[in-house]
Amino acid sequence: MPVLSTPFSYRLPQTLAGWPWPRIINPYYEQVKAESRAWFHSFGAFGPKSQDAFDKCDFWLLASLSYPFLDKARLRTGCDLMMLFFVFDEYTDLSHGDDVRVYADMVMDALRNPHTPRPAGEILLGEVARQFWELAVKTATPTAQKRFIDAFTRYTDSVVAEARDRDETHVRSIDEYFKIRRFTIGAEPSYVPMELAMDIPDDVIAHPTVVKLTQLVTDVILLDNDLCSYNKEQANGEELHNILTIVMAELGVDLIGALDWLEKRHAELNEAIIETWNSLPVWNEDIRDNVDEYLLGVVGWVRSNDSWNFESQRYFGTDGLEIQKHRKVTLRPKKAGLGCPVDGNPLQELMI
Repeated sequence: MPVLSTPFSYRLPQTLAGWPWPRIINPYYEQVKAESRAWFHSFGAFGPKSQDAFDKCDFWLLASLSYPFLDKARLRTGCDLMMLFFVFDEYTDLSHGDDVRVYADMVMDALRNPHTPRPAGEILLGEVARQFWELAVKTATPTAQKRFIDAFTRYTDSVVAEARDRDETHVRSIDEYFKIRRFTIGAEPSYVPMELAMDIPDDVIAHPTVVKLTQLVTDVILLDNDLCSYNKEQANGEELHNILTIVMAELGVDLIGALDWLEKRHAELNEAIIETWNSLPVWNEDIRDNVDEYLLGVVGWVRSNDSWNFESQRYFGTDGLEIQKHRKVTLRPKKAGLGCPVDGNPLQELMI
């Protein structure tokens, strides 16, 4: 990759200017956050400093913004899912591909066998996954259960592929990156909690217009996530799996040029989402309400993800709400760290 000049500071584009769907939060947020937080703390996954940093990221807020219409029990599934995602992320972010394959297989075995005790001495990742799904299946239809397992399999496999890219310092093309990032972002399994109480037929989920809408929304989510996470990632040397890095490498532009590219692509996607939304078919009366609620939840993820990026301390610390307004970000020096640091070795701390 050529050495490109980068500005001392840059501005985040207003990616959701004119976005028609508002921010909504689940009324059970505080109550379910307390329950899910207590459950996760019971594992003793992090040391005190890391646990405090992890809590400030408030992944429970992300779930509560993303699942505003779920009842209390199913919101708990959404909140616990965020815990599983980000513990898996802690294990895999800097691990080699072969190790990530082991972690992925462990998680999927736990999800497929939630009532079977995990092997003695296993790192706690398997037990987190097992307990999460053991509780979740109590309020999930068989249809939703199968859909989640299938989606989470694709997600974990994609994280393995990302790790192998990292091992080889392989920078994908823009098109190749979108193909894998649609899975590593975790959007597909994250849509399933919205249908936990539903039996939406497979032919509805596989309808070309629904598939198109879901992919467009996923692409917007990944762009917004990569936009907000870039500063953290470039500072920590983890920026290979980020669209801004990919664009700079492929198009030979600097960071400002990559941001311009992202803004244009985002605007095109926003327009396509609205057009696709307006072209959705009219569903049969017996499934209409469920499908409409589910798809409203899918497009709702765009706003919820963007809101959480700034309202939590994951990417911008305590400055998120101000940055959301003025959009100016100062480029951090390499290896300075940002967001949710882990004190010590996470693979030593995250043990049963």
